[in-house]
Parts: sequence; structure tokens; C-alpha cells
Amino acid sequence: MSRIDYQTLLDSALKTVVKEALIHAQYNGLGDGTHFYITFRTRDNGVVLPDFLRIRYPELMTIVLQYSYNNLNVSDKEFGVQLTFDGRPFFIRVPFSALVEFKDPSVDFMLSFQNKNQPDNENTDIELPLEEKSDTVPDPGRVVSLDDFRRNKK
Repeated sequence: MSRIDYQTLLDSALKTVVKEALIHAQYNGLGDGTHFYITFRTRDNGVVLPDFLRIRYPELMTIVLQYSYNNLNVSDKEFGVQLTFDGRPFFIRVPFSALVEFKDPSVDFMLSFQNKNQPDNENTDIELPLEEKSDTVPDPGRVVSLDDFRRNKK
């Protein structure tokens, strides 16, 4: 039996938020100081960048969508946009699977995504089968009694 990969499910749901924000910008533009910082892995499959940018940013690159961008196109799997680098327009394409971080500082909003090649070292106790966990005693410092929150019925 395979385990449910909750991190992948969560990343997928959060990338839908990014996609919907980009679709909103595609049809309505960005207003009221809204701007997006989008960080992505430049070497992932499907990323389209000019060679000089891939050399300048061999691992990660952050783009800013605010004033000077054109032709923002969003699909189910990726987005593309024309940005100006060194005074010249270039079209880049980024699959949502390459995203590392999405920020909208105008509303103090940020999403970070799990690197698919990085092991998840957090919450390792969640991955243990229930049979192994049943014999363990929880750390009393981490257990909160619901009785503490119930009203006294006197």
C-alpha cells in the first residue's frame, strides 16, 4: 500500500493559488501597488529562458511582475511572460512545477514550495505506520488536554 504524499498534494493546491493570481493579472492587470516576485528553478524541464539568463542564474531566478511586463499567458501547467532584460524584450516560460516561491509584498503574502529533489526531514513522526506509533508514549510537553478548554458545568 502506498502512502499519501501530503506535501505534493499541498504544493499542488498552493500552485493553483499562484495560477489563479496570474490568471487574474492576465485579464485584469495588476493594480493598487500589487506586484509579484516569482522564484523558480532555471534548470527544470520546460523552463524557457534566454541563454545569457540561464548562465547568469544557473540555479534559481526571481522575476518581478509589476510595471513592465507584456503578453502574460497562463495555462494549466505553466505561465509565460515577456520581460525586459538589458533593455531588450525576452519571452520566458515557467512550468508551475519549477516554482520555489511566490510573493505579493503589497499584501504581505508568500508561498514556498517543497523542492521535489530535497528530502522532507520535517514531521518524520507522521510517516511512521500507526502500528509502530501505538506503543509510543507522547511527550507530555506536546500534549494539550481538551479539558483545559472546556467550560466547567457546575
